[in-house]
Amino acid sequence: MAQKKRHWLWNILIVMTCIICALAFALHYKNWTQVKEDRLNIIAGFYYTEILFDDLQAVSMVPKIPELDRVSGFSAWEIEKGIFQDTILNLDNIRVYIDDLKQKKIKLDRKDASSIYVNFTDSLKTKEMYDFLSATLINKELESKNKN
Repeated sequence: MAQKKRHWLWNILIVMTCIICALAFALHYKNWTQVKEDRLNIIAGFYYTEILFDDLQAVSMVPKIPELDRVSGFSAWEIEKGIFQDTILNLDNIRVYIDDLKQKKIKLDRKDASSIYVNFTDSLKTKEMYDFLSATLINKELESKNKN
């Protein structure tokens, strides 16, 4: 019995779909950060957040994130990324950039009442980022007190 050949276009379409899915996963797999003089940029795939150091109200380390409802985003294994809302406290626009749910997370509270949770696969990198953000917040507070 002769086997029916598949059209070459379908083969190309299948390969291209697999490549696009792999690239999308690679973009979301890791938190990409960029520290500038007055801001921190966090990029995780399609999600981008620019955090001005002047807009930070508090920085803390938390063992886990609260129960949140996902507005958009994804989770795979220990990774959680996206935009969430807290229906209990009625808070919207909570950004989550978690590379490892088992490790501690940095919670950034902004002056506009929005929160950002972030951590990295490497706990030392998370600790270094926490120390940097804490020191930056303290320096900003000292600068504002000295101006007054």
